[in-house]
Amino acid sequence: MSGKKRAILTLAAAAAAALLLCGCSKSVRNYQIAECLGTLGQYENNEPVETPKMKAERERKESEAALEKSQEDQLAQAEGLAKRYDYEKAISLLQTSDELRDDERAAEAIANYQRELDSMYVYDGAVGHLCFTNLVVDTDRAFDGDEYSPTYRQNMITMEEFNNILNTLYDSGYILIDLHTFAEKTEAADGDITLIERDAKIPEGRKPLILSVENLTYESVRNGDGVATRLAFDRDGNVGAVYTDEEGHDLIGPYDVVPVVEQFIAEHPDFSFKGARGIIGLSGVKGAFGYAIEEDSSPDYESNLQTVKAIADKLREDGWTFATQGYGYQKMGELSYESLREDITKWQDTVGQVIGACDTLLYPYGSEVDYTTEKAALLYNQGFCYLVGMWSDGDHLEVNSKYLRQTRRTITGYVLENYPSNFSTYFSTSSILDSARK
Repeated sequence: MSGKKRAILTLAAAAAAALLLCGCSKSVRNYQIAECLGTLGQYENNEPVETPKMKAERERKESEAALEKSQEDQLAQAEGLAKRYDYEKAISLLQTSDELRDDERAAEAIANYQRELDSMYVYDGAVGHLCFTNLVVDTDRAFDGDEYSPTYRQNMITMEEFNNILNTLYDSGYILIDLHTFAEKTEAADGDITLIERDAKIPEGRKPLILSVENLTYESVRNGDGVATRLAFDRDGNVGAVYTDEEGHDLIGPYDVVPVVEQFIAEHPDFSFKGARGIIGLSGVKGAFGYAIEEDSSPDYESNLQTVKAIADKLREDGWTFATQGYGYQKMGELSYESLREDITKWQDTVGQVIGACDTLLYPYGSEVDYTTEKAALLYNQGFCYLVGMWSDGDHLEVNSKYLRQTRRTITGYVLENYPSNFSTYFSTSSILDSARK
C-alpha cells in the first residue's frame, strides 16, 4: 500500500472515530468524512471509499460510454464514405459491425444509403478531361514584365482562376472520377493485359470529369516569382506546395493544383467519386515534384529519392494516380521506334523506379503514336494501356481490348484569353478570368 493511500485511510479512520463519538448519523458522518477527504460527490452516498457495488456501476457506465463512442465513430465513418458516393462500403461497414447489430441508427442509415445506391445511373454521355499546369499565386510578381512573365501568363492560370473553375464545375454537377472506372484491366498468366469496358454508374444529377496535372516537375518556375516551386509535407503530414511569399518566408500549403484540389475536396467531399482526385503527369529530365532524382544530379540525390517516393506514396493513398510523359517530354508521334523505346525505358528506370507502377500515359503536346504500328505495341508491352492525347475543344473516350484512349483539354492562360469558346461546355471564361489579366 502506498504511503499516500495509507495516510488517506488513516485520516478517514480518525475522522470516522471522532464523528462516532459525537453521535452523528451515518449520512452526516459520510458527508463530513468526504468533505474532509475532498471526495464530496465522487461516491454513492458520499461513502469514504468505492464499494464493490459502486465499482460495478462505474465499470458499467464506462463500458456503455465506450460502446457509444465506438458506435458513433463507425456511423461517422460510414457517413464519410457515403458523402463520396461509396455506398457499398458504407453499407458493408454498418452491416458487419457487431456493435451496431441492433442499432436503429445503423438500420436507418443502411436504408438511406441503399436508396442512394439504387438511384445511381449508367452514364453514357461524353467524359471530359481538363488538364492544368502550375498556378500563379501572386500576379504582381509573376506578371511583372520580366523574362519569366510570358511563361507564367501564357502557360499557367492563376490561383483565383483555378478556384473559380473548381467552384463552377462543382455547382454544375461535375464530380472527379478515376479514369480506370471506364475500363477494367485483367492480366493473364503469360502477362498479357486485356481491357474490358465498364459502365460507369454515378449519382443521379452528376457528371463525371477527369482532372490531370501536366508534367509536375516545376522546371519552368523561379523562386520568388509568386509561384510554388516544389511539393513537400506540411506539419500535419499532408502534401502541400512550397511557396515563398513577398517577405521571403517559405510557406507550405495550398499554393498549387494538388493541394488546392485536396482543400476543395475537404470542404466538398461530394466533388470526389469514391475518393478520386486526378492524374499527375511526370517526365524525367527535370526531376519530379521539384526534386532532382538522377544520380549525380544533386548533392541531395539520395534524400531527394526518399522524399519523392514518400510524396508519391502519400498522394496515391489520397486518391491521386500517376502518368508517364516520357523521360524527355517529347512529341512521341514524331519519335522513331528506337527513340521512343529509349525514352520510355529511361523513364521507367528513373521516375518509374521511384513513384512505383504506372499504367497511364499523358502524351506530351498531345502527339499520339499511330495505333497500327509497332510503337503502339511498345507502349502496351511496357504496361501503358490508359492513353490520353489532346483535343482543344472536344471530348473523346474509347475502349478496346488493348487500350483506353481519351483526349484532354489543357487550360492555360493563353487559351483562356485567345480561345475562350474551347471551354464553354464547362464554364464561361469571362466569369472565371482573374482581373490581373484585364
